[in-house]
Amino acid sequence: MPSFKTLACLSLGLLALTCGPAARAASSDPARPNILLIVADDLGFADLGSFGSEIATPNLDSLAAAGIRLTNFQAMPACSPTRAALLTGVDPHLAGLGNMAEELAPNQVGKPGYEGHLNERVVTVASLLRDAGYHTYLSGKWHLGNTDSTGPDDRGFERSFSLLSGGASHFADMKPAYAPTPDAKAPYARDGRPLARLPENFHYSSQFYADQVIDYLKADQNDGRPFFAMLAFTAPHWPLQAPDAALAKYRGRYQAGFDALFQQRLDKQKALGLIPADAEGAERAPRGRPWSSLSPREREREARAMETYAAMVDELDFNTGRVLDYLKAQGVYDNTVVLFISDNGAEGHDLDETWPAALFPEIRKVVDETHDFSFEQMGRPGSYTFLGPDWARASAPAFKLHKGFASEGGTRTVGILRIPSMHGEGGLLHELVSVKDFAPTLLELAGVAPPGRRYQGRVVEPMSGLSILPLLQGATNPERSLGGELFGKYFIRQGDWKLVHMPRPWGNDDWQLYNLATDLAERHDLSRSEPDKRAELQELWRRYAADNGVILPDQVSGY
Repeated sequence: MPSFKTLACLSLGLLALTCGPAARAASSDPARPNILLIVADDLGFADLGSFGSEIATPNLDSLAAAGIRLTNFQAMPACSPTRAALLTGVDPHLAGLGNMAEELAPNQVGKPGYEGHLNERVVTVASLLRDAGYHTYLSGKWHLGNTDSTGPDDRGFERSFSLLSGGASHFADMKPAYAPTPDAKAPYARDGRPLARLPENFHYSSQFYADQVIDYLKADQNDGRPFFAMLAFTAPHWPLQAPDAALAKYRGRYQAGFDALFQQRLDKQKALGLIPADAEGAERAPRGRPWSSLSPREREREARAMETYAAMVDELDFNTGRVLDYLKAQGVYDNTVVLFISDNGAEGHDLDETWPAALFPEIRKVVDETHDFSFEQMGRPGSYTFLGPDWARASAPAFKLHKGFASEGGTRTVGILRIPSMHGEGGLLHELVSVKDFAPTLLELAGVAPPGRRYQGRVVEPMSGLSILPLLQGATNPERSLGGELFGKYFIRQGDWKLVHMPRPWGNDDWQLYNLATDLAERHDLSRSEPDKRAELQELWRRYAADNGVILPDQVSGY
């Protein structure tokens, strides 16, 4: 397995961007590469074959073999804050998504940075690339604003088909993932115009989003301009649903249970060099249970949930492959940068938890009344299934907890970057990379300058992310610090040291200190034995919170 050290010739690959062969369509200028950004929704760190999974993901595995796998990529703990940072290079607390719009605490409402949508103080990479002559397309999940002035068409995308909310049925029934009334429909829009119904060829979310990207590319393929296309899947976000053929493919595959899968994937990730050979597995989540303690009926339903999840990941991979195959057929793949990420760790909640019953009783009532919870219907249209904490543990076996948490299971997730003519294919980058880093990285590859502090006459936040191209050329990140907060759960990192604060039962309502170099699973609290390091990181946290306008919620979400 090639390692990070094999990437030393990347500079030669980047040089080839200025002298490589011309493409037949889209951009034929290697100095202005096309860019395809693919975002999965709630995909765990071990859910792709190239990251240790048994799920069939040949297209993304081929992408990984041709590019670089990021083993220390940090997103935000949930979807919209990650997407805000991804597109702007700015901390979400400054970009308007200091908290998800659906989860704003009373003391955060109306405060700068907590607008619940991308605010006017940031500029998206789509806007900057469009200004530079790129075509800009979005197909899939937006979740960064749902008003007439906060959609993708207002943030730099010239063409868009978008799900404006955080989740929905994956079929054409337009059932929202959460709504306070039974007659509500999931909010979709095309080029900023709301849709009352979905197109006739919307059979399944991953299929249609890929179709739409291909249609956009076809429409403009002969004008010679480069493109920036964002393919934002809603899979494998709940409710877990997949086409019948994909479901059939995974029937009976998970009868051994989540504990067996946890160990299998942990061992495979060690063998692949993704985690240290002596890494401990993560402890079970507070609400998790051993597989051996489940009744036969419970095991049957749990296995069916995982079968559905695997089918969703399989479909995501298949439809990603369709887009990549189209680019290859048109002769533009060799001049296209491809970045694939997940927006956070795997979803670990289930309908037996307090979410959404305690915080959102009306929504829970609507969910119960408008969906079919029978075993026979699981994974099919009209059903509603979560993955649950124990399968989520198997989705990132070396990391603590899952989506929604400041621990590694919530923030460290899958990342693959493929740059044309890049040498060292199949390598691993173990350096710390933030989701904020991708906007400046893509801009540098496109030869476009970041906006600084002003954009089109208005004051904006400068990008705090860093281009990772120096890392790919062999540089190191000397003791970089990185902070984050969501739902009243927060952390600060400096190099391998990490200070975390989470309420019970996930933390201890106080600071906990971990050294990730020896404790990826965050099992051994060093806050008492390393008081100086704890104090040092506490000061870094205070600085981060002040610089980014963090307002801790006066009610902590159970998410």
